[in-house]
Amino acid sequence: MTEKENQHETLPDIRRTMRFHAPIQKVWDAVATSEGLSAWFMPNDLVAEVGHSFHLNAGQFGMSPCQVTVVEAPHRLAFRWGKDWTLTFELQEEGEYTVFTLIHSGWSADQVTEFGAPHSQIRKNMDSGWEKLIQVLGTYVEK
Repeated sequence: MTEKENQHETLPDIRRTMRFHAPIQKVWDAVATSEGLSAWFMPNDLVAEVGHSFHLNAGQFGMSPCQVTVVEAPHRLAFRWGKDWTLTFELQEEGEYTVFTLIHSGWSADQVTEFGAPHSQIRKNMDSGWEKLIQVLGTYVEK
């Protein structure tokens, strides 16, 4: 096997950044609590503690296992999602605004998800889906 054959062809991370007219604590509560995350993303049993295992209820795709890997309140939360992905939320305070960045990483062109779909296909769907979900998050925190 050549070195190239041994390497996974990685796909770029999905990155979305948006500026919300909301205090950082309100945005943090929307991404780092079960109630907040459920309001704009998926039902879940998240507890923002490193090592905590939880599930996202992905509807037709079932319960998706996750594990919290980083908690730096109120600036950064990351968790493993399923067998391949990491989801990171980064928050930066700018006066009465919060700059929110979502990073969805762990994409590989030659891998498939737990439900059998190729990463390359799912990544396209997730990319456009995150754009919409970030807007839903904005509406939630700015009300």
